[in-house]
Amino acid sequence: MSEMDLPTPNVEVEAVTPAELKNRIDAGAERTILDVRMESEYETWRIDGESVDSINVPYFEFLEDDIDAHVLQKIPDDREITVLCAKGGASEYVAGRLAERGYDVDHLEEGMNGWARIYEAVEVEGYDGLGTLLQYQRPSSGCLGYLVFHDGEAAVIDPLRAFTDRYLEDTAQLRSSSLASHTRQDAAELGVDLKYAIDTHIHADHISGVRTLVEEGVEGVIPEASVDRGVTDADEMTLAADGDEFQVGDVTVEAISTPGHTSGMTSYLIDGALLATGDGLFVESVARPDLEEGDDGAPEAARQLYESLQERVRSLPDDVLVGGSHFSDAAEPAEDGSYTAPIGRLEETMAALTMDEDAFVELILSEMPPRPANYEEIIRINLGQQETDDEAAFELELGPNNCAASRDSLADD
Repeated sequence: MSEMDLPTPNVEVEAVTPAELKNRIDAGAERTILDVRMESEYETWRIDGESVDSINVPYFEFLEDDIDAHVLQKIPDDREITVLCAKGGASEYVAGRLAERGYDVDHLEEGMNGWARIYEAVEVEGYDGLGTLLQYQRPSSGCLGYLVFHDGEAAVIDPLRAFTDRYLEDTAQLRSSSLASHTRQDAAELGVDLKYAIDTHIHADHISGVRTLVEEGVEGVIPEASVDRGVTDADEMTLAADGDEFQVGDVTVEAISTPGHTSGMTSYLIDGALLATGDGLFVESVARPDLEEGDDGAPEAARQLYESLQERVRSLPDDVLVGGSHFSDAAEPAEDGSYTAPIGRLEETMAALTMDEDAFVELILSEMPPRPANYEEIIRINLGQQETDDEAAFELELGPNNCAASRDSLADD
């Protein structure tokens, strides 16, 4: 019997939305999560947190009329339990079987697919440039993006295709925060101009939203150096070279070439106050260098990354904030809830930023995590070499990002 053929439970089971579960976890409420996906899926990608007690028991263990006693022994009966699966069907069935036995249980609506649709915007209060700066956070994959707004104009950096509507809607919200809901038409009626959609590099872990926003009339910006990888529609984009500047109201966004993670990796300095580093530098780690040229090209890319960090990033003032395009469970958010940190603080807490080049290269190459799922296909899509529909694109990028080097060995003890 497949997950899709499971019967509807004989008892009513409450469904908790992904947003509700996220709020409970953020509030620090202890939560036991029973994940009924296959062990391989669970080990690759799951919901974690300091207050989360996660248990994996595949759904097929609950198919027998009499559930094996050793299975029930794994599941506590003295606390609330949320059951989750991939899409919500198996979790509803398992939650029903447990509810019949007196467990206090609900299930996650739409499963991990629903969890992957959470996309939150946090204002970066530590940003002291002109305008308003938001950091978008996708907790399921650790993806981060940025939207800067000033004087009726906005730019989004590292947009995700799955959330392109949000950027247009949120520009409307920035212009008129009293609006209760926002649509594409809101943005048009208010005269808000989402002027630029900017990518830092050719992403390997998610589908870029730049092309979709270009179709909506937004100016797409990609690094000039990334064209050598085979971008098919570069003539429809603005190509950002090192030192190029883009005006968003009175905010200046400056392109700074920082190769290493990819040959075209470009950071963007927003009004001299925050450096959007893409996958070059995160608040808890630095980039992995093997996704473009493979293992053979990784040593040279690691040396490029070292030079970028030393000469292009560390040369900036210590109080400039760093904001990468990812965060992991090891990352500590700032007081405002954003995953940002001043360059000076990262120099104090991340050993990789202050070691010599040979030690850096050896460290970066020594413990790289598994490569992102479907990364080769995702790269082809982001180059414009392969087409895919929205649903297939969403499925391709599910899971952890794995675009950083090993986190555990990079921080100071």
